[in-house]
Parts: sequence; C-alpha cells; structure tokens
Amino acid sequence: MNQVTIYQDNYTDATVISNRFIDEYMQPANDAQLKIYLYLVRTMSARLSTSVSKIADIFNYTEKDVLRALKYWEKNCLLKLDYDDARNLTGIHLLDMDAQEPIHETVSEKDPFDYEKPAYSLDQLTAFKSNESTSRLLFITEQYLKKTLSASEMQTIFFISDKLKFSEDLIDYLIQYCVDRGKKDLRYIEKVAINWAQSGIATPEQAELYAHKYDKIVYDVMKMLGKSNTPTKTEVSYINRWTKEYAFEFDIICAACEKTVLATDKHRFEYADRILSNWYKSGVHHTGDIQALEENFKQSRKPKISSGNKFNQFMHNQYDFDALEKELLSN
Repeated sequence: MNQVTIYQDNYTDATVISNRFIDEYMQPANDAQLKIYLYLVRTMSARLSTSVSKIADIFNYTEKDVLRALKYWEKNCLLKLDYDDARNLTGIHLLDMDAQEPIHETVSEKDPFDYEKPAYSLDQLTAFKSNESTSRLLFITEQYLKKTLSASEMQTIFFISDKLKFSEDLIDYLIQYCVDRGKKDLRYIEKVAINWAQSGIATPEQAELYAHKYDKIVYDVMKMLGKSNTPTKTEVSYINRWTKEYAFEFDIICAACEKTVLATDKHRFEYADRILSNWYKSGVHHTGDIQALEENFKQSRKPKISSGNKFNQFMHNQYDFDALEKELLSN
C-alpha cells in the first residue's frame, strides 16, 4: 500500500504519552490497538513516514488488522484518517488529545444518602409545582410521557432536581434519553438519573458522552438477542470485547447474534461470545470470511461414505447434524 504521512496538531521533539491516554484510553484498547497507536506517536515524534504494510510487517499483523486498529482510534477521536478520491489511505492525523472531551467521568464523592429519595411533604410538592422553572419541568415531562404525572411521579422529578441537583436542561435531556429508548417508567428514569449523578454528570453534553458508551451498538445488540432489560455489566463487557478487543464491525456482530437466536433461547450472550471468539481466532474480518469459514466447516463435517456401505449411507441420510446440535444446545 502507499506511503502515508503522519501529522498532528501540536508537535514536541520527544515521544510523549499523555497521562490522560493512560487513564482514559489505554484500558479499553486491545494489544494491537495499543501497539499501533504508540508506534504512530513514536514515528510522528521522529518525523518518519510509514505505511500500513510496514506497520503490519513490524508487528506481524495483517494489513486489515492495522486498518481496524486505525479505525478504532479514529472512532475514539484520537486520530483522523485521510483518503484520496480512490479511498486509498494517504494520511494519519494525530489529534490533540487535550482538545477532546473526557470519555470517563469521575465518580461523585457524595454520601450515598444523597441518592435516597426523601418523602416530600404536600407543602413541599405544592411549592415545587408553583415554582416557575420546576413547573416547566413537570410540563416538559408530561409532554414526553404523554400523561399527567401522579403525586409519586412528581416527587421523582422533584428528587432529581432537588437532591441530585440536575439542571433543567439536564432533566430535559434525561427524560428524552429514556423515552427515546422506550422507557417511560419514572422508576427507570430515576435509576438512570442516580447512575448519572454517581458518575459526576452535570451537563447534557457530559450525559451524551457517557451514554454513548452504552448507546447505539449496546442496545442494538441487546435487542437482537431478545433482551429488553437495562444491560448488565457482564453483558456490556461481552459487547465491549466484541467491539474493542476483537474490533469487529457491526455486521459481523449482527451475523453472530442472528445465528445465536436461531440456535438457542438460553445463555445467548455466552453463545454469541463463543461464535465471535472462534471467528476472531479464525481471522474473520468481514462477512465474506464468515461464509468461507462455514463452507470449510461444512466440508469438514461431511462423512466419508463408501458407495458400497449401505449402513453409512443410511446414517448420513437420516441425521441432520445441524438440527441435532441446536436441539442439544436448547436443553
């Protein structure tokens, strides 16, 4: 492949790794992603040119592995890839990390008591409703939920505003965020608010950044696997492995989820993880690789039948091994 130029927003004549990279970006990345990013920083510091093929040779990766790592860092806004009209990679632009928004919010040091909803008196609720800004909050919430709030539900909004100290804009974003995900129960909204408060979120921008970690792909995967609950830490860890450690594109994860749903209705995350782990070990990079892998698998499972052996011919005709495997997995 062509030689590419590496450049960045700010230059220092040394190979410097920011503490912020170590604190925020290092832990979720896999070995290949870390090695390639550090190599890029080193190459940039020395003002050297490189190429995808050269990086692949140095670390004994495939060029597709290198490109996947580069796209991972581009998604995390640490670099920008430049292409020519033919979509050939021509430049790797290392972005200024200090210009990026933080990806991990610090956990609040509030006492756990601050996250317990008190029993508000009728006078407190009346004062809450009569206040112009809080009255507006109730109106906004009712518009999103398309119903009149009960006294208990008003207490929840009061709690989020009074005890969690959410601004009007943040509560607006909170309600919209939950409703967009089909969650209109105030108990669910309260749990999300507490989670945000414990994570130190104070603005809609911070909430959007925080939610992005669990957002689109997490809920899409949950939906594909027939899950309607809020993702657990274990479920999120599986998805993070598939997207970060394995660096799979969504269409590959989608294919694994489809096979999982067809195969079993139990332990679907574990089953999908087994599929994706096998694909990762087999070097799958796109859906075409899956088809080739499955064809090789089918060929390897075909019994060698002698034309003169009627017993073997009978066994081959009578058993559907794929259906048998699905039956065993469902038990």
